[in-house]
Amino acid sequence: MPFRSLLLALVVSTAVSAPHAAEPPLPIFDTHLHYSHDAWERLPPAAAVALLRQAGLKAAVVSSSSDEGTQKLYAAAPDLVLPALRPYRSRGEIGSWMHDSTVVPYLEQRLATYRYVAIGEYHIYGADADGPVMRRVVQLARQHGLLLHSHSDADAITRQFQQDPNARILWAHAGFDRPERVRELLRRHKNLWCDLAFRSDHASGGQVDPAWREAFLEFPDRFLVGTDTFTPERWYYVGEHARWTREWLASLPPAVAEQIAWKNGERLFGALRAALKP
Repeated sequence: MPFRSLLLALVVSTAVSAPHAAEPPLPIFDTHLHYSHDAWERLPPAAAVALLRQAGLKAAVVSSSSDEGTQKLYAAAPDLVLPALRPYRSRGEIGSWMHDSTVVPYLEQRLATYRYVAIGEYHIYGADADGPVMRRVVQLARQHGLLLHSHSDADAITRQFQQDPNARILWAHAGFDRPERVRELLRRHKNLWCDLAFRSDHASGGQVDPAWREAFLEFPDRFLVGTDTFTPERWYYVGEHARWTREWLASLPPAVAEQIAWKNGERLFGALRAALKP
C-alpha cells in the first residue's frame, strides 16, 4: 500500500476507534457571589474572573461592600458578571443599614449611575422589613425593574411581598429554613425563588436529601445555586463548589438538574442581563 494511502487509513482507523470526547461539564449560573474590599485587595479582578471561568460558570451575580468591587469585576468581565447593588458601603453596616436613612440617597445615586440586575444581597428580619429604608428599597426595585436578593427569615419575605405583591424576590440561602417551610412559601408566593448558597443540608455524598428532593421536584423552576464568597478565602472554593454542585445535581432527573444549574438563572435574569448592554 502506498505511504499516503497507509497514512490515510491510519488516521481514519484512529478516528473511528478513539473514544467519544467527554461531555462538557454542566454549566453553572452562580447567583450569590461577593467581591468586597477585602477580596479585591487580595485577589485582583483578572484573577477572580479566571477562577469563575475555570469553574465553568455561565454567569455570576456579584455584589460587594462597597459597590466599587462589583464595578471592578463587571468591567473585567461584562460577558460573565451580573452586577447587584448592596446597601452596604462597608461590611460593618450589615446590622444597621435598615435604620440608616443615608442609605437611601446612596442607593438612588448608584442606580442613577450604573446598571444592575438586583438590589442585594441585604440582611433583613421580621418587622425591620416594614421600616422606611426597607420600604424604599422595595420601591426602588419596582421602579428600576430589579430583583430583590433578600437574606431574611420567612416573616420578612412575607412583609416585602405585602409592600409589593408583584416584587420578584430571590431568597438568599432559602432562608436557612427547612425544605417543608420553603415549599410553603413557594406555594404562597409565585414570584419567590430560592438560592442554595452556603447550604450543604440538601445533599451529601452526591445524593440529594429526600425532603429537599421533593422540594426540587415540586418546584424545579424556583431553585438556583450560589457559592457565597462572603470572605476572600471563599473565592478559592468557587471551583470546588461548582464540582460538588454538579455531583448532587446528577442524582436528579436531567431536566430538573439543568433548570437548577443554569436555566432558572437564565429565565430569571435573562432580560435584565440583556439590558446591561449599552
